[in-house]
Amino acid sequence: MTEPLVQARGLTKKFGDFVAVDAVDFDIAKGEAFGFLGPNGAGKTSTMKMITTVSPITEGKLTVFGLDPKTEGRAIRQRLGVVPQEDNLDLELTVAENLYVYGRYHDMGRAQIRARSEELLEFAQLSDRAKSKVEPLSGGMKRRLIIARALINDPELVILDEPTTGLDPQARHLLWDRLYRLKQQGATLIITTHYMDEAEQLCDRLVVMDGGKIVAEGSPRHLIAQYAPREVVELRFADGLVDAVAPKLEGVANSSEILADRVILYTDDAEATQHELTVRDIHPEQVMVRRSTLEDVFLKLTGRRLID
Repeated sequence: MTEPLVQARGLTKKFGDFVAVDAVDFDIAKGEAFGFLGPNGAGKTSTMKMITTVSPITEGKLTVFGLDPKTEGRAIRQRLGVVPQEDNLDLELTVAENLYVYGRYHDMGRAQIRARSEELLEFAQLSDRAKSKVEPLSGGMKRRLIIARALINDPELVILDEPTTGLDPQARHLLWDRLYRLKQQGATLIITTHYMDEAEQLCDRLVVMDGGKIVAEGSPRHLIAQYAPREVVELRFADGLVDAVAPKLEGVANSSEILADRVILYTDDAEATQHELTVRDIHPEQVMVRRSTLEDVFLKLTGRRLID
């Protein structure tokens, strides 16, 4: 078998007595899109920082391209493309100048940077903005430019930290299209995201992290099949009626969640479940039926409690 592009065994990151990443194991193969999902504080960012060699490993083993981040960090960074969560473009420079600066950082020649920039601006649909200053660009344009900038050195591994945070739906879908094209071209992607639909769209495999540990791993389809029944029935009742109805819902579905404002039923047969509600004389004000999603899996594994 081909050696994984990234391999971790017992990977641990501590800050004093706090364990941010707790002895995790994972492999990332060449050419796949691999996702890290988890609530705030789950350990995603700390893991990314160790992979990009900007944060030292506390314990365990990590290799990137078969290299040791402790001793070969510069060699690893030269082969990476990193898309940070925040927009850190130079607003005083033009679109093309932002690409040029990064090309020089990677010791590329002027002609090479110019040719590569033309390719990337076309890829990012920014060719007509090459001479524009960055500041007036829309949020979606800036994110596409940051991705283009990360690709200037034709990296073997592209790391994207929350790539579409803050974008409107149209800009998000356009960015997904650009990232899907990267996948088709054979790029290896590591993606952290809070958007479950984004993970379903882009990731071949993913891990769910919680409390510094990996609590699940697999393809989006595999995780949904493993942790969630086929369909979800959401019921909404008038104020104050949820607690009164709850005892009557025992056994009506595979499993259920009683929330403050609604009841969520997980079932393999939504039609049969709705029929059973009628038989039991349960009449919600509103019923919504949908397929199970990665978000259902995520909430089941990590809970609904907000973590600041």
